[in-house]
Amino acid sequence: MCGIVAYIGNKPAKSLLLEGLKRLEYRGYDSAGIAIMNGKLNVARAVGRVSMLEEKLETLDGFDGSLGLCHTRWATHGGVTELNAHPHKDDKHGIALVHNGIIENYSALKTYLKEKGHTFTSETDTEVLAMLIGELYEGLGSDLEAAVQAALREVDGAYAIAVICEKEPDTLVVARKGSPLFVGIGAEEYIVASDAAAIVAHTTHAFALDDYNVVKITRSGFRTSTIHNVPVTPKIEQLELDLQQIELGGYPHFMLKEIFEQPQSMRNCMSGRIDAKDGRVTLGGLSNFAKDLTRAKKVILTAQGTALHAAMIGRYLMEDLAKVQAQTEYASEFRYRNPIIEDGTVVVAVSQSGETADTIAALNEAKDRGALALGVVNVVGSSIARQTDAGVYLRVGPEIGVASTKAFLGQVAVLTMITLFMARRRMMSADHCTDLLREMEQIPAKIERILEQAPRIKRVTEKYIDRENWLFLGRGYNYPTALEGALKLKEISYIHAEGMPAAEMKHGPIALINEGMPAVFIANKGRQYEKVLSNIHEVRARGGHVIAVATEGDEHIADHVHDVLYIPEVAEPLSPMLAVIPLQLMAYYAALARGHDVDKPRNLAKSVTVE
Repeated sequence: MCGIVAYIGNKPAKSLLLEGLKRLEYRGYDSAGIAIMNGKLNVARAVGRVSMLEEKLETLDGFDGSLGLCHTRWATHGGVTELNAHPHKDDKHGIALVHNGIIENYSALKTYLKEKGHTFTSETDTEVLAMLIGELYEGLGSDLEAAVQAALREVDGAYAIAVICEKEPDTLVVARKGSPLFVGIGAEEYIVASDAAAIVAHTTHAFALDDYNVVKITRSGFRTSTIHNVPVTPKIEQLELDLQQIELGGYPHFMLKEIFEQPQSMRNCMSGRIDAKDGRVTLGGLSNFAKDLTRAKKVILTAQGTALHAAMIGRYLMEDLAKVQAQTEYASEFRYRNPIIEDGTVVVAVSQSGETADTIAALNEAKDRGALALGVVNVVGSSIARQTDAGVYLRVGPEIGVASTKAFLGQVAVLTMITLFMARRRMMSADHCTDLLREMEQIPAKIERILEQAPRIKRVTEKYIDRENWLFLGRGYNYPTALEGALKLKEISYIHAEGMPAAEMKHGPIALINEGMPAVFIANKGRQYEKVLSNIHEVRARGGHVIAVATEGDEHIADHVHDVLYIPEVAEPLSPMLAVIPLQLMAYYAALARGHDVDKPRNLAKSVTVE
């Protein structure tokens, strides 16, 4: 997802804006740009990292004003070029705009604006919006706020925008629909960003814009309204984000830091929520809907990417332990079908950011059809958190690494707690619940034991990094874990990997296996352990090299595989929370050995806020 930072105040804007952009680099981008008001509008753009823009600015004058905006772009409309980078300008009034999202009707608007005599220099939908604001500006009394409101009444799609104008050198206008945007409030200064990470170094108080909100900001104050100019009173809150949480703290990469934070993240996630002694799960966000969950006839878990893999584990949990029909859905496909939502259906939207566009769309489709809507998200105050009937926060802290690690673990832990919350109210015995909760309490310590094996996992991984095709295989609860392991390897090492149920391999993919091909089996002790061993033999017979993730004490498996990575023994429904840890470390060490930028993988964004 693209990044926006804007500033108005009494400080030099350039360094503050560039610092904010650097804090948003983890989101994924291909170009960057900045506009600063200094008597006139000055704009600079560059393809590549923020550092390229920074180097360019060293050779330019006129960027020492105290009002400005900047952007990191993740290409949607138009290629990765300087002309397509933001900010974009109109061709009449010195209006500059940065934009996250997609203007769906940009083509029709562009035709209209060309007929009005406007000349375009880029391939982007964003330039169309800048031109539209410029076209409306003069007819609305040269009022930037009014022109932005009027333009947004004409567009379809998603947007978070920040706009400045040469003719109003003391005004910043921002607006939002579908893409996140925050206004941080300081002493006679305001900093706007698409992520609180860019705000927290300057103020701890901010408010999130709701859809269709427009904010006009000057150094002396701000005014919030809708695109129809109806006044709005925003809710100003204290940011929970801590600056130390979004810094590396001695680690070489955020991904490695977040992998090693997982024991404490799990303790934070479960704190105050599980009581093993009494066999009770307390989830304050769900307390008003306990009866609805007890009577639920079907649960639909919808998500994308890593969150979908967590949702798939949630499905196994709910059917196995809560005895409720459950299904998982790609959010991107859900609303384009004709999904069956019957009375007693609960939909659970799973997302780290709470801003995933496809998941939000699926959630709204289910709500419109009468489902009870729950959210499992990490970011407090995010769109999903605000739009659901109820939900549970992950409480794992900010996740900066593009390849999700601790958020996945938090999602699985929260879905496990929701399942036990339901199961105990349906038909699970107190003793069974108590046993599982006691084991959950031991998960953080067991993760710490796995992390102690990091040097060995690194050595094993480095044996295979020259291989371009890998398989990840698991059964039951750990089939989704295999999918997650394959995704992690693909995301940051750019190795082709497939995850699948181990038994599915015989139905076609076994043809891929050749001499030395790595096949990672999740072969912990469980109901299908013997069947997994059979699948291992099938791979070895065809020359594949097997890496097993197995249960401590299982010396037998070492006779059947090339390498073993051990995890502590745990109840099978909880095993994905341990089995995924070696897979995360394997992906990390593979990317490192192949010389890739672990925290900024190519073509990827941390949060996908457009379809």
